[in-house]
Formats: sequence, structure tokens, C-alpha cells
Amino acid sequence: MQAMEWVMGIALLVMALFLVIAVLMQSGKDKSLSGTIGGGSTDTYFGKSRKKSFDKILARLTAVVAVLFCALVVVMYVVISKYYAG
Repeated sequence: MQAMEWVMGIALLVMALFLVIAVLMQSGKDKSLSGTIGGGSTDTYFGKSRKKSFDKILARLTAVVAVLFCALVVVMYVVISKYYAG
């Protein structure tokens, strides 16, 4: 049982780090500050479309990882509570 706890714990840590980094990388509605921090001007058409597609992929990936993170927390709670209760 201890090996499964380690694997789930490491998976939770990796997902949590990914979520923090992914949320910080996403550009918000107000791009004035995020453009300053992210650097690089995307004045060309190709730069803008590439940025939009990257933001869309990152937003979807963040949503998927967030759902998996929540599900893993619930599974880990159920497994550990059953293990220590009985």
C-alpha cells in the first residue's frame, strides 16, 4: 500500500506544479502586464495566431489536468481512509 501512496503523492505534486506554472503562463483578458512579463512582441499575424493557438491548447490542458488532480485527490482520500480505517 505504501508504494501506491508514494506514486499518487508524486503524481499530485507533479500535477500541482504543472497547474501553477500553466496558470501563470496563460494570458489574461488584459494583455498589458502579461505581455510585459512574457516579453516578446507578437505584432505579426503569424505570431498572433500562434499565440492564440498556444493559449487555447494550454487552457484545455490546464482544465484536463485540474479535473484529473481533483479526481486523484478524491481517490487518494478514499483509498487512504479505507486503509487506515480497517
